Amino acid sequence: MKKNTTVLIIAATAVITLITLLVFHFKDTGEKNLLAHNEKPGVVLDSVPEQPTNIEYGLQTDSFSVIKGQIKRNEFLADILLKYNVTYPEIDQMVKTAQDIFDVRKIRSGGNYAVYCSNDSLGKAKCFVYENSPTEYVVFDFRDSLKVFKGEKEVEIKTKEASGVITSSLFNTLKDNNLSPAIAMEMSEIYAWTIDFYRIQKGDYFKIIYDEHYVEDKFIGIGTIHASLFSHMGNDFFAFLYDKVEHPDYFDEKGESLRKAFLQSPVKFGRISSGYSKNRFHPVQKRNKPHLGTDYAAPTGTPILSTGDGVVTKAQFAKYNGNYVKIRHNSTYSTQYLHMSKIKPGIKPGAKVRQGDVIGYVGSTGLATGPHVCYRFWKNGEQVNHRREKLPPSKPVPEEHREHFEEFSKQRRKELKKIALPEKEEPQLS
Repeated sequence: MKKNTTVLIIAATAVITLITLLVFHFKDTGEKNLLAHNEKPGVVLDSVPEQPTNIEYGLQTDSFSVIKGQIKRNEFLADILLKYNVTYPEIDQMVKTAQDIFDVRKIRSGGNYAVYCSNDSLGKAKCFVYENSPTEYVVFDFRDSLKVFKGEKEVEIKTKEASGVITSSLFNTLKDNNLSPAIAMEMSEIYAWTIDFYRIQKGDYFKIIYDEHYVEDKFIGIGTIHASLFSHMGNDFFAFLYDKVEHPDYFDEKGESLRKAFLQSPVKFGRISSGYSKNRFHPVQKRNKPHLGTDYAAPTGTPILSTGDGVVTKAQFAKYNGNYVKIRHNSTYSTQYLHMSKIKPGIKPGAKVRQGDVIGYVGSTGLATGPHVCYRFWKNGEQVNHRREKLPPSKPVPEEHREHFEEFSKQRRKELKKIALPEKEEPQLS
């Protein structure tokens, strides 16, 4: 009996030892496999956590029932949230909490929103998201404690090339080439001091290198124009954005700034309805008399811009001038803007203005037959035709950057030359 007991003990010990060895073997093998899989020696993972698959506005959509829509006309925040069992007191508290982050009164019709509701029979809203712009959004999170915060969508920037030959107008040319009209606005800003866009002609052409912005693969707008060539009346006008200087700006191929002391026009777009003349038939007074200004016809309410830095000397109403503003730019130059529908608040004698500032709005006050701004230009106390003046330039590329800029502009010109023109023989760029 004693002998049988001893045998059993020895057998049991052998089995336990074998099991222990097998456990350590498989444990060691498993760790090695995990180490090989993760390629991180010394770290053992029991399992690889699953990543959320659907994240939007920083919220995991799988946890909610999501309803999306657009703000309707005369629809308010409460109109939306009440439908999803959010009470008036909760909405009031949400508005108060948000006031330093986002004013809910700025919610506008057409804006996108999303309501994140609980996945139960009640379906109560837990989060509300409003897209303030194509890139910005506001999150109202009232799951535990009320939180309001802003977020931004990732913007993808794609650098593009484009060209066009003017057939009637810059806008029509862009449209014909499936390009954004916003390019016209950008180009008018860049060339505001060098090209009068009211005088561009059929056969003029342009080439540009620029950025387009996308959010979630959707085009949202034009970004920076990096380089441009606009050929106008047989003359080539280059513009290169150079950022190695203290104030990044556009320069021509010689390193001269494209900014001049004055803009070519006090309104961005419109048409010249009457030019400077020493003897013009007046449409109201029905007689010949000098017209010592340039009339730019534009819709009533179009912003009128100061064409240069200066100080306002007059901002008032006169029988013939209507509402008008006069600006002294320096001891040599002054400008005047007539027939405004109204003068912008704050524009009064002594006020300082910068080039491009809005000083009033197009109208037909005073002696005028239709909405326009009569732009008058003084040089040394004498009214002159601003379109024939050689206006002084701003500062060029500093001497210490000249060598680098020359190589930079040379490379940009090569890139522009490679851009093909639609339906036009390529000119030779030097």
